Amino acid sequence: MKNKRAVIVFTRVPVPGKTKTRLMPYFTPKQCEQIHICLLKDIERECEQAAADIFVCYTPEDKEKKIRKIFGKEAKYFPQRGEDLGVRMYVAIKDILKMGYDSCILFGTDIPELHSTDMENAFRILETKDIVFGPTEDGGYYLVGMNEPHKEVFEKQSYGHASVMENTLAGLKEVGLQVGCIRELSDIDRKEDVIAFRQKMRENSKLQKTQTGKYLMRTTKISIIIPIYNEETTILAMKRQMEGLKDKCEVIFVDGGSTDRTLELLGDTFPVYHSDKGKAAQMNVGAKNSHGDILCFLHCDSEIPVTLVPEIRYVMKDHQAGCFGIAFHSKNFFMWTCRVISNHRIKDRKVMFGDQGIFVTRELFFEAGMFAELPILEDYQFSLTLKEKGIRLGMARHRIYTSDRRFPDGIIPKLKLMWLMNRLRKMYRDGVPIEKIASLYKDVR
Repeated sequence: MKNKRAVIVFTRVPVPGKTKTRLMPYFTPKQCEQIHICLLKDIERECEQAAADIFVCYTPEDKEKKIRKIFGKEAKYFPQRGEDLGVRMYVAIKDILKMGYDSCILFGTDIPELHSTDMENAFRILETKDIVFGPTEDGGYYLVGMNEPHKEVFEKQSYGHASVMENTLAGLKEVGLQVGCIRELSDIDRKEDVIAFRQKMRENSKLQKTQTGKYLMRTTKISIIIPIYNEETTILAMKRQMEGLKDKCEVIFVDGGSTDRTLELLGDTFPVYHSDKGKAAQMNVGAKNSHGDILCFLHCDSEIPVTLVPEIRYVMKDHQAGCFGIAFHSKNFFMWTCRVISNHRIKDRKVMFGDQGIFVTRELFFEAGMFAELPILEDYQFSLTLKEKGIRLGMARHRIYTSDRRFPDGIIPKLKLMWLMNRLRKMYRDGVPIEKIASLYKDVR
């Protein structure tokens, strides 16, 4: 005769300010609610694949209608009862087993990687063991199951610390109960958990298709950092572009000591930080004062695509770093050649430059040591560092149009500058002092 099995989804009803509160203020109360809803929808989908009856044990008691919208009519609902977490879990399991079920597993709702196969494995273990656990990476457990109610699992136990699983197993060993475990998974309780899950999504495309994965990709926070120095001719155009993005991401300007009207024209719409002159130093100051999950570095003479933010998010679902292709409004053949070579270099030689709008995860940027504070080629060195670390670069679909102001008029002068830049990079790779290299390149400002 086939065993009669039950799964208990043990959850708080998603209510802003009451659910996933440890994710605040990284996420707003409303966003925390939405994350919890996504987690529940993913769990509901997996429960449907398991050969077991579905029960939802929820709190608070007056919010059942909201939870029913997620799990539908097929599930059965009952409120949590008991003074503390352990008692509430024990009562839920005991009540279900009393209904004539041969085995029952209970799990929380903050495990986005929980799969129906994990549930099946748990039930399989219960065919030979008294109790089954699904351990979490932080020392607790996300799933507990049994064939008979064993109060010992929950007695003399506190929760929310790194020794929950260890203490529980030690107590069960003392009373002679046989225990088995399914695979260890991680939960989403803190900001660090979200960051770790996003990295897992880059390595496992199946996670990107979950409701939780899609939402966490859409809500990745982006900081745009723009170093400025004597940008009187470009600052108003960049300001207009950033005004269209200020509600979508964080925008930071870092001035390197401008002596013209740059700061006056920029005004106080955006935060402005100050540092010594030098793109590397300025961008590093901006990064240190930013709050985004992804840092995007733009030059002030850039003309960005209107889809900049979603394109960055799309690339970063699979990569830790990337950039846009580059283009020039100039119809000069040699500027077209420069565009083709620069864009090909990203795929062929894994090298990206600052005018291509470099973007990178916050963790990787600081792990890589930020931009080396060199007078020139700081972006080149950053690419070399990422290359040494084996980082795959992604490339956005659209292009950033950039000024050709650093290129002199005339075909021959343009060719000479292109040749010079290749020569300077070769000199850098060969270990020529950076001061000598910088002396060969003229700053147009």
